[in-house]
Amino acid sequence: MRKLTRSLSMRRTKQQPKQETDSESDGDLEDDKIMISKSPAKKPAPSNLNASKSKVKREPIGISSGVLSSIKSRPVSPITQTEKKCPIEGCDSSGHLSGNLDKHFLPEACPIYHNMSASECKERANERKLRNEQRLKMPVNIVTAPGNQNTNLKTLSPEQREFLAKIRESRANFKPANNNFLDSKVKLEKDVTDEDREPNLAGLVPDYDLQLFREAQAQASERIEDELKDLPVGKGIKYISMGKYKMKVWYQSPYPDDAARLPKMYICEFCLRYQKSETGIKRHAEKCVWRHPPGDEIYRKGKLQVWQVDGKRYKQYCQHLCLLAKFFLDHKTLYYDVEPFLFYIMTLADVDGCHIVGYFSKHIPFLQEKNSFYNVSCILTLPPYQRKGYGRLLIDFSYLLTRVEGKIGSPEKPLSDLGLISYRSYWKDVLLDYLCNRSGNTIAIKDVSQETAIYSYDIVSTLQALGMMKYWKGKHIVLKKQDVLDEYEERVKRRGTFPQDRRLLLKMAALHQYPAELISITTWLEACQGMLCRRRRR
Repeated sequence: MRKLTRSLSMRRTKQQPKQETDSESDGDLEDDKIMISKSPAKKPAPSNLNASKSKVKREPIGISSGVLSSIKSRPVSPITQTEKKCPIEGCDSSGHLSGNLDKHFLPEACPIYHNMSASECKERANERKLRNEQRLKMPVNIVTAPGNQNTNLKTLSPEQREFLAKIRESRANFKPANNNFLDSKVKLEKDVTDEDREPNLAGLVPDYDLQLFREAQAQASERIEDELKDLPVGKGIKYISMGKYKMKVWYQSPYPDDAARLPKMYICEFCLRYQKSETGIKRHAEKCVWRHPPGDEIYRKGKLQVWQVDGKRYKQYCQHLCLLAKFFLDHKTLYYDVEPFLFYIMTLADVDGCHIVGYFSKHIPFLQEKNSFYNVSCILTLPPYQRKGYGRLLIDFSYLLTRVEGKIGSPEKPLSDLGLISYRSYWKDVLLDYLCNRSGNTIAIKDVSQETAIYSYDIVSTLQALGMMKYWKGKHIVLKKQDVLDEYEERVKRRGTFPQDRRLLLKMAALHQYPAELISITTWLEACQGMLCRRRRR
């Protein structure tokens, strides 16, 4: 049975094998010839049972109907419910910080983590309940402010005034146990040497303020567990919430331990900062002033924009972007060393702001090695926007920049499964479009590579996958299969021309105010650096 695609099979971390081709050097491919031929005619499928068997055997690699039917016909075993347990060492998940529940499964609700026992948590819960009852019994006098009958002001009772005076006096007379506790370099003492314990907070603030913090902590622990009770059991992040989308992660990302142990994480869709709770992301959204990625907007068409972000100038944003991408990329290893890279982020705009669709990164041209031909270091389309054409547009934009620089490019290897499928589809359409519009009986792979900016080995591997390249009498022969070209032309008529947007180059030239034939990303960046140096000297 063939291997299923990523959408159905479990995603595991493994090294993608290097693709082998029967190609030789570019010098040996210059004298290649086009031979007009047709693919061998398909035999008529036999009837009845044999027909169905032959269809299953001849289906392309991917999710076949036979595989889908076999999956549907398999008996589904009942899912066993696993009891959730607290990850704190030495805790048996009994008790709850709020004192209202008998069990917990998060460190935020663990009594041992907060240096207490289950009985102490229940005692504090009873004390909080008594205080709340006393607050409700206190009379509240509402009087009308003089001169304004529409404004009601609350006045304090004598008991409340006396209590408020005591709090103010205690805060005024309070002296912290350590005078240097505000220094960020000072580490708080802990009751135990274990890292999975809350620091000792006594003596840092007045007792009344610490009591208010403990009450809020207990209420928050109950709400957080209520939000996460339906999520699956296991270590690591399972879901991320980003804007209006909730996405299931494919791999784990090296976020800090306090966030990585939660089953669900919240990410701001504009600045990409992470929060550990829904309340935290709501409070952050009210304060966040970002509505689009930093950097320069280098392309806009309708609601679609592309932003160029310098990894050195906006280091923190690019690090957050790489950590987000690791959730969906197996072979990604770069997270923090983002200075030598440029990031091109595609967004969709609406009344709320510019929402990130995907991105690709590449080395800054004048920092790249001389013999390097990579035009993409990492590329990703977020799951909510996959299978909508945005990935192909990102690939086309990367080759656009390569053509503007006057170079030939190829993505860094190894590619992910989805990345390989996307690139192979793009290369196939570019080459078929090139062959449909070319006349003559000879072709040189180098010429195709120069015109399309696609690396020659990618061209050869794509032609071999299409069955349009053969090795005959010591030479590589490109077979111009007319039925394949006719099928491609019919598909183009149904969906429109490819690439979908030939005006990208004109738009970029208009933005930079230079002719498209003369503009170069390298010289443009060097000119910008020269202008900055002259300004600093002034």
